[in-house]
Amino acid sequence: MHTMHPTLLVGPADWDAAALPRAEFDARIAAFWRARDQNYAGVVVHGSPRHHAELAYLTNFTPKLEHALALIPVAGAPQLLVGGGVNMIPAAKPLTWIENLAGLRGAGNTVLAWARRLASGPIAVIGFDDIGVELHQDIVGALDGAGFAVPDVTHILRLDMRRKSARELALIRQSCAMLEAAVAAMRSAKEAGRGATDLILAGEQAAYARGAQDVRTLFSLDGGRTLRPFEVTVAAPADPAQVYVAVRHRGYWAEGFVMLADARAPALDKARLALRQALPLAKAGTKRSEIEDALARALAPDAMHPVITRAATSIGLSLDDEGVAGDMLLAGEVLSLRVGVAGPAGAAISSAMVALERGGHEVLWSADPLT
Repeated sequence: MHTMHPTLLVGPADWDAAALPRAEFDARIAAFWRARDQNYAGVVVHGSPRHHAELAYLTNFTPKLEHALALIPVAGAPQLLVGGGVNMIPAAKPLTWIENLAGLRGAGNTVLAWARRLASGPIAVIGFDDIGVELHQDIVGALDGAGFAVPDVTHILRLDMRRKSARELALIRQSCAMLEAAVAAMRSAKEAGRGATDLILAGEQAAYARGAQDVRTLFSLDGGRTLRPFEVTVAAPADPAQVYVAVRHRGYWAEGFVMLADARAPALDKARLALRQALPLAKAGTKRSEIEDALARALAPDAMHPVITRAATSIGLSLDDEGVAGDMLLAGEVLSLRVGVAGPAGAAISSAMVALERGGHEVLWSADPLT
């Protein structure tokens, strides 16, 4: 789900070795090397303030101002290049387990010198779809000009990222608890008759009070037919109040769509029922398209809400799942299941956070009772 991106990421992002010890990152890197389809000499992993899921997965580092690169050899210690000049290096050190940090300036020359010190083989790249033209040309141009093959292997890592470890699942549970606190505060604000802005702020403040790293919201002023970001103060109450809340804790996201209404909303009843009917399909081995088809049948003759471009989306270090409908769901994957309806009876969206297990699932959070 795309929301307005903060100009500056300010939330806490220090590496917590108790929550994610060094061994967790070593295991992730080792799993990537086992899954590789060639004998790469090393991999360059890119991250930016907007998109850094892959970088954070391997290094715990969240770039807050500028781009960053991790240089990870098949053997030996990795290096992290951070933007903002050498003055940013002390501030970057607490954010990662990597000990060797340097500035990003002259990245092409730095990467090329590093590649030449490695054993022969291609230099793979990850996360370069968001790197920007200039930095991309600087790095790939230097490697290509020196005769290195530069395959993009982001898809290999993303497959591993879909399967959550026990530690990752524990962090997502904490994010879901913060999401629930935000929604509860919004319900209370709605019951108290507070305006749309106060309702949204009540939810955000409740999540931050629980220790959230980042909170992003959208809301509706037209009965749930469209969603908008918070830009100007809206003093009047909204009824029904359709809201979207995403909460991040230690890098891991939880999200939810909730409709708060003073009276019964037929569109919401239909969305809730469709979600309950599709929930049994949330298990390893199901294709995403099967869930999409089940929801389409449950909502007919109404259409899926236009905001919901993916009904079953993987979630974790990123809110922007790039899976396709034919993807087979995996044991260990965490999904955001969203269902929305837009028809003559109105519009509404509801959702749930679900952890997939072999042969079943566990509901981590839901907007409404699912039984």
